[in-house]
Amino acid sequence: MIKRTLFIFCLTTASISLVYAANPAGMVKIQSGQYTPFFTEKGVKTVKVNSFYLDINAVTNAQYMAFVKSNPQWSKSKASKLYVDASYLKHWKSDFDIGADYNKLKDSPVTNVSWFAANAYSKWKGKRLPTVNEWEYVGNAPAVNNKRPIEKIILQWYSKPSPAFLPPVGSTFYNTYHVSDMHGLIWEWLFDFNSIIMTGDSRSNTAVNRELFCASAGLGAIDNKNYAAYMRYAFRGSLKAKYTVSNLGFRCAMDI
Repeated sequence: MIKRTLFIFCLTTASISLVYAANPAGMVKIQSGQYTPFFTEKGVKTVKVNSFYLDINAVTNAQYMAFVKSNPQWSKSKASKLYVDASYLKHWKSDFDIGADYNKLKDSPVTNVSWFAANAYSKWKGKRLPTVNEWEYVGNAPAVNNKRPIEKIILQWYSKPSPAFLPPVGSTFYNTYHVSDMHGLIWEWLFDFNSIIMTGDSRSNTAVNRELFCASAGLGAIDNKNYAAYMRYAFRGSLKAKYTVSNLGFRCAMDI
Protein backbone atom coordinates (compact mmCIF):
# COMPACT_ATOMS: atom_id res chain seq x y z
CA MET A 1 0.00 0.00 0.00
CA ILE A 2 2.80 2.39 0.88
CA LYS A 3 4.64 1.63 -2.36
CA ARG A 4 1.47 2.10 -4.43
CA THR A 5 0.65 5.40 -2.71
CA LEU A 6 4.19 6.58 -3.25
CA PHE A 7 4.00 5.59 -6.92
CA ILE A 8 0.72 7.50 -7.40
CA PHE A 9 2.21 10.52 -5.64
CA CYS A 10 5.22 10.43 -7.95
CA LEU A 11 2.99 10.21 -11.00
CA THR A 12 0.89 13.12 -9.76
CA THR A 13 3.97 15.22 -9.05
CA ALA A 14 5.39 14.39 -12.45
CA SER A 15 2.10 15.31 -14.10
CA ILE A 16 2.06 18.68 -12.34
CA SER A 17 5.66 19.30 -13.39
CA LEU A 18 4.82 18.46 -16.98
CA VAL A 19 1.91 20.91 -16.96
CA TYR A 20 4.20 23.74 -15.86
CA ALA A 21 7.02 22.60 -18.15
CA ALA A 22 4.62 22.76 -21.10
CA ASN A 23 4.53 26.55 -20.87
CA PRO A 24 7.33 28.25 -22.80
CA ALA A 25 9.93 29.81 -20.49
CA GLY A 26 8.80 33.10 -19.01
CA MET A 27 5.24 32.73 -20.30
CA VAL A 28 1.88 31.69 -18.89
CA LYS A 29 -1.02 30.05 -20.64
CA ILE A 30 -4.08 32.27 -20.84
CA GLN A 31 -7.20 30.14 -21.04
CA SER A 32 -9.84 31.04 -23.60
CA GLY A 33 -12.80 33.11 -22.54
CA GLN A 34 -14.89 36.17 -23.25
CA TYR A 35 -14.62 39.79 -22.21
CA THR A 36 -16.60 42.95 -22.72
CA PRO A 37 -14.63 45.34 -24.94
CA PHE A 38 -14.52 49.02 -24.10
CA PHE A 39 -16.02 49.96 -27.47
CA THR A 40 -18.75 47.96 -29.18
CA GLU A 41 -19.73 48.03 -32.81
CA LYS A 42 -22.75 46.55 -34.60
CA GLY A 43 -24.29 45.26 -31.40
CA VAL A 44 -21.29 43.15 -30.38
CA LYS A 45 -21.29 43.00 -26.58
CA THR A 46 -18.65 40.37 -25.88
CA VAL A 47 -15.56 39.16 -27.67
CA LYS A 48 -14.22 35.63 -27.50
CA VAL A 49 -10.48 35.26 -26.97
CA ASN A 50 -8.85 31.93 -27.79
CA SER A 51 -6.19 30.42 -25.54
CA PHE A 52 -2.68 31.77 -26.01
CA TYR A 53 0.62 32.21 -24.20
CA LEU A 54 1.69 35.58 -22.87
CA ASP A 55 4.98 36.80 -21.42
CA ILE A 56 4.80 37.21 -17.66
CA ASN A 57 6.96 40.33 -17.87
CA ALA A 58 7.62 43.02 -20.43
CA VAL A 59 10.81 42.69 -22.48
CA THR A 60 13.79 44.20 -20.63
CA ASN A 61 16.72 46.28 -21.84
CA ALA A 62 19.06 43.32 -21.32
CA GLN A 63 16.82 41.04 -23.38
CA TYR A 64 16.53 43.61 -26.15
CA MET A 65 20.30 44.07 -26.13
CA ALA A 66 20.67 40.35 -26.88
CA PHE A 67 18.34 40.84 -29.86
CA VAL A 68 20.29 43.84 -31.15
CA LYS A 69 23.61 42.00 -30.87
CA SER A 70 22.16 39.12 -32.90
CA ASN A 71 20.48 41.51 -35.34
CA PRO A 72 22.78 44.54 -35.69
CA GLN A 73 20.51 46.03 -38.34
CA TRP A 74 18.30 46.98 -35.38
CA SER A 75 21.10 48.70 -33.46
CA LYS A 76 20.75 52.32 -32.46
CA SER A 77 22.77 53.74 -35.36
CA LYS A 78 21.81 51.28 -38.09
CA ALA A 79 18.05 50.86 -37.71
CA SER A 80 16.32 52.15 -40.83
CA LYS A 81 14.55 55.48 -40.42
CA LEU A 82 11.66 53.90 -42.27
CA TYR A 83 11.05 51.80 -39.16
CA VAL A 84 12.14 53.98 -36.24
CA ASP A 85 12.14 57.68 -35.46
CA ALA A 86 15.01 59.80 -34.16
CA SER A 87 14.41 58.82 -30.51
CA TYR A 88 14.97 55.08 -31.04
CA LEU A 89 16.88 53.72 -28.02
CA LYS A 90 17.81 57.26 -27.03
CA HIS A 91 18.39 56.13 -23.42
CA TRP A 92 21.23 53.81 -24.54
CA LYS A 93 24.75 55.19 -24.80
CA SER A 94 25.56 53.47 -28.08
CA ASP A 95 24.68 50.50 -30.27
CA PHE A 96 25.80 47.80 -27.86
CA ASP A 97 26.26 49.74 -24.65
CA ILE A 98 23.39 50.80 -22.42
CA GLY A 99 25.81 53.03 -20.52
CA ALA A 100 26.88 53.70 -16.96
CA ASP A 101 23.31 53.11 -15.76
CA TYR A 102 23.33 49.50 -17.01
CA ASN A 103 22.67 48.02 -13.58
CA LYS A 104 19.66 50.30 -13.13
CA LEU A 105 18.28 49.61 -16.58
CA LYS A 106 19.08 46.00 -17.44
CA ASP A 107 15.98 44.60 -15.72
CA SER A 108 13.77 47.55 -16.56
CA PRO A 109 11.40 47.30 -19.52
CA VAL A 110 12.96 48.43 -22.77
CA THR A 111 11.32 51.57 -24.15
CA ASN A 112 12.01 53.96 -27.01
CA VAL A 113 11.34 51.13 -29.45
CA SER A 114 8.96 51.27 -32.40
CA TRP A 115 6.21 48.83 -33.34
CA PHE A 116 8.42 47.59 -36.17
CA ALA A 117 11.26 46.91 -33.73
CA ALA A 118 8.98 45.19 -31.21
CA ASN A 119 7.50 43.07 -33.98
CA ALA A 120 10.97 42.10 -35.22
CA TYR A 121 12.05 41.09 -31.71
CA SER A 122 8.90 38.99 -31.29
CA LYS A 123 9.55 37.13 -34.54
CA TRP A 124 13.19 36.59 -33.56
CA LYS A 125 11.93 34.88 -30.39
CA GLY A 126 9.45 32.78 -32.37
CA LYS A 127 6.59 34.75 -30.88
CA ARG A 128 4.36 37.67 -31.84
CA LEU A 129 2.86 40.80 -30.31
CA PRO A 130 -0.45 40.32 -28.48
CA THR A 131 -3.61 41.68 -30.05
CA VAL A 132 -5.72 44.42 -28.52
CA ASN A 133 -8.39 41.89 -27.55
CA GLU A 134 -5.84 39.57 -25.92
CA TRP A 135 -4.20 42.40 -24.00
CA GLU A 136 -7.49 43.89 -22.81
CA TYR A 137 -8.76 40.44 -21.81
CA VAL A 138 -5.74 39.89 -19.56
CA GLY A 139 -5.35 43.53 -18.55
CA ASN A 140 -8.86 43.68 -17.07
CA ALA A 141 -8.10 40.90 -14.60
CA PRO A 142 -8.00 41.90 -10.91
CA ALA A 143 -4.69 42.50 -9.18
CA VAL A 144 -3.51 39.88 -6.70
CA ASN A 145 -3.07 41.10 -3.10
CA ASN A 146 -4.24 44.57 -4.08
CA LYS A 147 -7.68 45.72 -3.01
CA ARG A 148 -7.79 48.67 -5.40
CA PRO A 149 -9.86 48.20 -8.56
CA ILE A 150 -7.86 48.16 -11.79
CA GLU A 151 -9.34 51.51 -12.86
CA LYS A 152 -8.03 53.18 -9.70
CA ILE A 153 -4.57 51.65 -10.12
CA ILE A 154 -4.43 52.97 -13.69
CA LEU A 155 -5.62 56.48 -12.83
CA GLN A 156 -3.10 56.77 -10.01
CA TRP A 157 -0.39 55.75 -12.48
CA TYR A 158 -1.60 58.30 -15.03
CA SER A 159 -1.35 61.04 -12.40
CA LYS A 160 2.37 60.50 -11.81
CA PRO A 161 5.22 61.61 -14.11
CA SER A 162 7.47 58.90 -15.53
CA PRO A 163 10.59 58.40 -13.37
CA ALA A 164 14.08 58.96 -14.75
CA PHE A 165 14.71 55.22 -14.40
CA LEU A 166 11.83 52.82 -14.81
CA PRO A 167 11.57 50.20 -12.06
CA PRO A 168 12.41 46.59 -12.96
CA VAL A 169 9.76 44.38 -14.49
CA GLY A 170 7.56 42.64 -11.95
CA SER A 171 7.70 45.58 -9.55
CA THR A 172 4.09 46.77 -9.67
CA PHE A 173 1.60 43.91 -9.26
CA TYR A 174 0.63 40.52 -10.64
CA ASN A 175 -2.92 39.87 -11.75
CA THR A 176 -4.95 36.69 -11.41
CA TYR A 177 -3.39 35.31 -14.62
CA HIS A 178 0.04 35.71 -12.95
CA VAL A 179 1.00 38.38 -15.48
CA SER A 180 2.91 41.37 -14.13
CA ASP A 181 2.80 45.11 -14.77
CA MET A 182 -0.15 45.20 -17.15
CA HIS A 183 -0.72 48.67 -15.72
CA GLY A 184 1.46 51.00 -13.72
CA LEU A 185 4.85 50.55 -15.39
CA ILE A 186 4.73 51.23 -19.16
CA TRP A 187 2.38 51.46 -22.11
CA GLU A 188 2.71 48.46 -24.45
CA TRP A 189 2.77 47.98 -28.21
CA LEU A 190 0.08 45.64 -29.56
CA PHE A 191 -0.05 43.91 -32.90
CA ASP A 192 -3.19 45.76 -34.02
CA PHE A 193 -2.72 48.84 -31.84
CA ASN A 194 -4.48 51.11 -34.34
CA SER A 195 -7.24 48.70 -35.38
CA ILE A 196 -10.07 50.95 -34.19
CA ILE A 197 -8.70 53.97 -36.03
CA MET A 198 -8.34 51.87 -39.18
CA THR A 199 -11.97 50.70 -39.19
CA GLY A 200 -14.07 52.01 -42.05
CA ASP A 201 -13.40 54.76 -44.58
CA SER A 202 -11.53 58.00 -43.98
CA ARG A 203 -14.61 59.86 -42.82
CA SER A 204 -15.48 57.28 -40.18
CA ASN A 205 -11.83 57.08 -39.16
CA THR A 206 -11.92 60.79 -38.37
CA ALA A 207 -15.11 60.25 -36.41
CA VAL A 208 -13.56 57.41 -34.45
CA ASN A 209 -10.55 59.56 -33.66
CA ARG A 210 -12.85 62.35 -32.45
CA GLU A 211 -14.87 59.98 -30.25
CA LEU A 212 -11.70 58.64 -28.64
CA PHE A 213 -10.18 61.99 -27.83
CA CYS A 214 -13.40 63.82 -26.95
CA ALA A 215 -14.71 60.84 -24.98
CA SER A 216 -18.22 61.34 -26.32
CA ALA A 217 -18.88 57.59 -26.50
CA GLY A 218 -20.30 57.77 -30.01
CA LEU A 219 -18.94 54.31 -30.75
CA GLY A 220 -20.92 52.85 -27.88
CA ALA A 221 -18.55 52.71 -24.94
CA ILE A 222 -19.79 50.21 -22.40
CA ASP A 223 -18.80 52.50 -19.55
CA ASN A 224 -18.47 56.13 -20.62
CA LYS A 225 -17.07 56.97 -17.18
CA ASN A 226 -14.10 54.65 -17.68
CA TYR A 227 -11.57 57.42 -18.17
CA ALA A 228 -8.67 54.99 -17.81
CA ALA A 229 -9.82 53.02 -20.85
CA TYR A 230 -10.48 56.19 -22.86
CA MET A 231 -6.91 57.27 -22.25
CA ARG A 232 -5.54 53.87 -23.21
CA TYR A 233 -7.43 53.72 -26.50
CA ALA A 234 -6.70 57.37 -27.27
CA PHE A 235 -2.98 56.83 -26.72
CA ARG A 236 -2.95 53.84 -29.06
CA GLY A 237 -4.87 55.79 -31.66
CA SER A 238 -2.29 58.58 -31.57
CA LEU A 239 0.60 56.29 -32.45
CA LYS A 240 2.29 55.49 -35.73
CA ALA A 241 4.30 52.31 -36.13
CA LYS A 242 7.70 54.05 -36.29
CA TYR A 243 7.12 56.17 -33.17
CA THR A 244 9.27 55.62 -30.09
CA VAL A 245 8.22 56.84 -26.64
CA SER A 246 10.12 56.84 -23.36
CA ASN A 247 7.42 54.89 -21.50
CA LEU A 248 6.26 52.63 -24.35
CA GLY A 249 7.57 49.05 -24.48
CA PHE A 250 6.14 45.62 -25.18
CA ARG A 251 5.76 41.98 -24.22
CA CYS A 252 5.29 38.96 -26.47
CA ALA A 253 2.55 36.43 -27.04
CA MET A 254 2.51 33.03 -28.73
CA ASP A 255 -0.17 30.87 -30.31
CA ILE A 256 -1.00 27.54 -28.73
